Amino acid sequence: QALFGGRVGLRVPARLSTRGVSAGAEAGGPAARAATVISPEEAVEWVKKDRRRLLHVVYRVGDLDKTIKFYTECLGMKLLRRRDIPEERYTNAFLGYGPEDSHFVVELTYNYGVESYDIGSGFGHFGIAVEDVEKTVELIKAKGGTVTREPGPVKGGKSVIAFIEDPDGYKFELIERGPTPEPLCQVMLRVGDLDRAISFYEKAFGMELLRRKDNPQYKYTIAMMGYGPEDKHAVLELTYNYGVKEYDKGNAYAQIAIGTDDVYKTAEVVRQNGGQITREPGPLPGISTKITACTDPDGWKSLLLLTISQQFKNYI
Repeated sequence: QALFGGRVGLRVPARLSTRGVSAGAEAGGPAARAATVISPEEAVEWVKKDRRRLLHVVYRVGDLDKTIKFYTECLGMKLLRRRDIPEERYTNAFLGYGPEDSHFVVELTYNYGVESYDIGSGFGHFGIAVEDVEKTVELIKAKGGTVTREPGPVKGGKSVIAFIEDPDGYKFELIERGPTPEPLCQVMLRVGDLDRAISFYEKAFGMELLRRKDNPQYKYTIAMMGYGPEDKHAVLELTYNYGVKEYDKGNAYAQIAIGTDDVYKTAEVVRQNGGQITREPGPLPGISTKITACTDPDGWKSLLLLTISQQFKNYI
């Protein structure tokens, strides 16, 4: 539980609990002692070769059944699996637009008895690509959903968008786009130093700066980071608001999980580029799957807080 900042759920076999994970890390076992030495030059080459992919995004909700109903009926997601862990007093559910081994999905976590959370000011929104924003908004309204921005062109551009809120207050940007293999297409987070953030994600996480746009009229700049084109892959949207260096991150949004070929090398590269390792790389207790956890320079636990080895696909 200490590792994941509360019971946020981990995509591991049902026989393994999050309590076992944190206990192993804090006990100073082999995982905590493992270390890999890699030069800065080797790190640059390693990041280029590593096969990374955004796997899932984790956040907490107060009414799991209500949220699942909203996501399936209003947003068109499918419930991929649901898992109850009574000994840890939480339940999580995975939803998305395709199988977990090939699509970016959401992992909802319900902690027994907790009905609400503080989203904070740092988390921005999730993005979903739809072919017709107006029809999607009409459906959401018909289902009793909340629309916070009516369909229309984005400020300073031509793309048609709308904003809605789910039952817990998480914002979703609906983006009008043609057919795409990855409808769950964005996670937006606010950062205090955009240049530092871009450098970190490029060097430590191997992401590509897909585009950067400054909006001086509205006093903000965005940077799209990811592992492939925006129309085919889920991406991270980093937002810098002029003059704002820190944000309240709340306790609702948790983390993004990313696949990697080698957690030991990944952890060392993260260290070299200003990230903080919060769980030393190594195998989970009882199985061979290896993980490492970290925070980025802005303190976002969601950005590679849980870096999952590609071996993990065997258990999804």
